[in-house]
Amino acid sequence: MSKFATAMKRVLLGRPFRSDRLPRTLLPKRIALPVFASDPMSSVAYAPEQILLMLSVAGASSYVYSPWIGLVVALVMVVVIAAYRQNVRAYTSGGGAYAVATANHGARVGLAVGAALLVDYVLTVAVSTASAAATIGSAVPYVAEHRVDFAVAAIVVLAAMNLRGVRESGRLFAIPVYAFVVGILGMVAWGVVRTFLLGDELRAESAGFQVVEEPEQLAGLGFVFLLLRAFSSGSAALTGVEAIANGVPAFRKPKGRNAATTLLFLGLLAIPMFLGLLFLADASGVVLADDPQRQLINAPEGYEQKTLIAQVAGAVFSGFTPGVWYVVFFTGLVLVFAANTAFNGFPVLGSILAQDRFLPRQLHTRGDRLAFSNGILVLAGFAIALVIVFDAQVTALIHLYIVGVFVAFVASQSGMIRHWSRELRGEEDPAARARMRRAQAINAVGLVLTAAVLVVILVTKFLAGAWISIAAMAFFYVLMRAIRRHYDRVAAEIAATGEEVTLPARNHAIVLVSQLHKPALRALAYAKATRPDVLEAVTVNVDEDETRALMREWEKRRISMPLKVVESPYREITKPVLDYVRRVRGDQPRNVVTVFIPEYVVGRWWEQLLHNQSALRLKTRLLFQPRVMVTSVPWQLESSHRATTRAARRRRRPVVGDVRRGFHTGEADRTASARGKGARS
Repeated sequence: MSKFATAMKRVLLGRPFRSDRLPRTLLPKRIALPVFASDPMSSVAYAPEQILLMLSVAGASSYVYSPWIGLVVALVMVVVIAAYRQNVRAYTSGGGAYAVATANHGARVGLAVGAALLVDYVLTVAVSTASAAATIGSAVPYVAEHRVDFAVAAIVVLAAMNLRGVRESGRLFAIPVYAFVVGILGMVAWGVVRTFLLGDELRAESAGFQVVEEPEQLAGLGFVFLLLRAFSSGSAALTGVEAIANGVPAFRKPKGRNAATTLLFLGLLAIPMFLGLLFLADASGVVLADDPQRQLINAPEGYEQKTLIAQVAGAVFSGFTPGVWYVVFFTGLVLVFAANTAFNGFPVLGSILAQDRFLPRQLHTRGDRLAFSNGILVLAGFAIALVIVFDAQVTALIHLYIVGVFVAFVASQSGMIRHWSRELRGEEDPAARARMRRAQAINAVGLVLTAAVLVVILVTKFLAGAWISIAAMAFFYVLMRAIRRHYDRVAAEIAATGEEVTLPARNHAIVLVSQLHKPALRALAYAKATRPDVLEAVTVNVDEDETRALMREWEKRRISMPLKVVESPYREITKPVLDYVRRVRGDQPRNVVTVFIPEYVVGRWWEQLLHNQSALRLKTRLLFQPRVMVTSVPWQLESSHRATTRAARRRRRPVVGDVRRGFHTGEADRTASARGKGARS
């Protein structure tokens, strides 16, 4: 079974990488941009749409406010990107807002930020794949009918691609991401040319539809609240900026400068796409509704509402179907790949949290392809659960979204202000001080804006679903504190002290015997070689005939070691042995008991099911007994030798880990040496 799993792993993921290949997996800027910035760039596919959906509650006439809301969102994006350019230069070890908050606000604030980011990364995957299902479903009805299956399959594929390694997955994602950027910017440019230079009228398929207005949303504070809610939904365009700060260690040197340049490119591409789509939506008269069947009055019967991207592409490329399909296809593809931002950010953050002992240590280790494989699998599992629970509905998931990322923004900017204040106290160079003051001012503006947006998000989205995100953050915070307490408690228990290690006063050795065969005889011989103070063999009387046969064989061979028979009236093995071990161990704190257990070593997975089950159960129980040592004495069956021989024949050359695994034999060394001599001669 394990060999089959290993073979499948090699087919899917490829051969493992040596640890010294890690520098070769670092990313240049052209690959880092699609890897880490695909989420914020692709957010332009659904952030403008969410603004219009929120405004549709007040009727299509309220769309007149969408460009102004878009400008405010773009302003916030500019400030956040400028502020994070300071972050990545100052903190190049990764961790993003978590590292900044921990260094400047303390471990508790940092942990709260870490919990917020973990939740946000999971939601990034769920929202991106759900949005991809909706976009592709606009052109392919089958996908729309099976959006949950599509989203789950997309997450599985992304996880598999990322398990192959960051650099390799980045190459796969680069072409679709750049194709998406070219498609959206090209569509915006052609739409502007048709509108202003050619004088053409752009008309979306939903242009002219009337939307049912909800009167309570049209007056006073209700309308203001609606505008704020539309702004908070549009702020989803800022997601993913944090991933670049988390992923700084994955950049080539100079890491900080390359990450800052990637953030600049992100802003130069994402902001024009975001504003351009809002312009085209307004120019083509796109009408969207959260509930088309109820809100759209004059829509034809059976009307299936398409996404904003699909409708705008149809209006701009009217009469040119390949252009529409190009935009829709690469938008759907990049929305799937947008989740890759989280697949790069979550494992890195999880590794840093695990290194700080807030998460299980397994998340800190790299897999065969030098990616944080366990973090990738955990993220995929949580995201699949969210997609299934919320039926892959973008509108339902978006309310849970962006709370965590703005919590991180606020903590990061306030932490950077403290960072620069601390740096200024020890800096005397006027030019350096001026540079620090400028950076501090940028972070201060970022703090004010992101804090204001966070308040708006909490006020407008709390009851709509944001409370679920906050509850999840609280859960992760409490869980990580509990994990840290556990690790601290274990470290305190096992810490070496100045006291000398006390040798056991008495070692009572017990060899468990069921039959007098070769494995048992080997265990008896090995136990005798350890020279314990007391040595005896023990058998459990489960069957009277077998026990008497064993005793006769014992006397026939004249074995000098005494054989004890432990009665088992209920025909079980584990409990009688445990009770006997406890009696032998006694109450003396310096007495130990060593239990020797003969075990078979088999070569086929199904043979394992037929052997060693009693030994496994017994060992599991004995491990919990204080002052009891458990020693397995292996006996290799013929099938294990054959398995080793087959494995040696399959290996043409040694690979990493052969010596540790016992595969690289002396014969292989001699063969390699002989080949080398032949080549030289």
